[in-house]
Amino acid sequence: MKSRPLSQWIAELLAAHPPRANSLLITIYGDMIAPHGGTVWLGSLIKLVEPFGINERLVRTSVFRLSREKWLVSEQIGRRSYYSLTTTGRRRFEHAYRRIYDDPRTPWDGGWQLVLMPGESPAPPQRETLRKELLWEGFAAIAPGVMAHPSAQADSLLDILQGTGTHDKVVVLQARTLGALSSRPLKELVEECWNLGHIADAYQQFIDRFRPVARVLRNTAQLDPEQCFVIRTLLMHEFRRVQLRDPQLPRQLLPADWHGDTARSLCVEIYQLCQQKTEEHLTTVLETADGPLPQAADYFYERFGGIRPDAAAAA
Repeated sequence: MKSRPLSQWIAELLAAHPPRANSLLITIYGDMIAPHGGTVWLGSLIKLVEPFGINERLVRTSVFRLSREKWLVSEQIGRRSYYSLTTTGRRRFEHAYRRIYDDPRTPWDGGWQLVLMPGESPAPPQRETLRKELLWEGFAAIAPGVMAHPSAQADSLLDILQGTGTHDKVVVLQARTLGALSSRPLKELVEECWNLGHIADAYQQFIDRFRPVARVLRNTAQLDPEQCFVIRTLLMHEFRRVQLRDPQLPRQLLPADWHGDTARSLCVEIYQLCQQKTEEHLTTVLETADGPLPQAADYFYERFGGIRPDAAAAA
């Protein structure tokens, strides 16, 4: 039986912030379908997203666009179409969700990664592609032609340079902060280049939006699988949007009351409360060419530092 307070919260959020179909499908594929093999029958996907008010025509248009953008690939078996993540799509998800499910902040020793784009190299289109990828990874422009990030993952940076074909067109340097790691000039530079206030406001909006549903979930004895699926989808859709704008700076460079920590804790709690019933709903609705959706891969339970298969029941 569906909870009336949860139904009201879902309806109000969808009315106030209706998600775009393309972006919502990316959230569902990345958070839910990928751990279950990454392939589903289109007809079952259409049924899955009905609670969001997304009709069949819009789903078909969206998967077609995602296929053109190399996120998905289709396969026709009989009269049915099955959509799978491409290799490129999987790489994008792994790259993005590594930042979402794992808190990458580790003790900072003052090290920096610098990417210098000298003169006219790379060419303008390639330079812009690289710039966008680096911004996605949390880098910022600290001077003309210089992108920087404190404690950026070297492996991720190398992946970006290889993926954009710029590994031999830029200069990559490592630098180190001299003096105090949380000095006033350094924090002013960070605030100016990364606009932390704007990101903090986005985290606060996330907290205000999802804190009420956490209270209801805690006090609902029997959760409905479809409602849990919708809540988890909206949760990850919103958290993904904020998290991927967070440059993941070291704690020494962040305000003491950084809203990102509260937002992550809230997200983990709601995810835990909803995950078991959501998995039940997915395996009931979604289909593959071999039949029902397979069970989630082991790595699924490593998210957020380890989620329990029986989390909802334990709650």
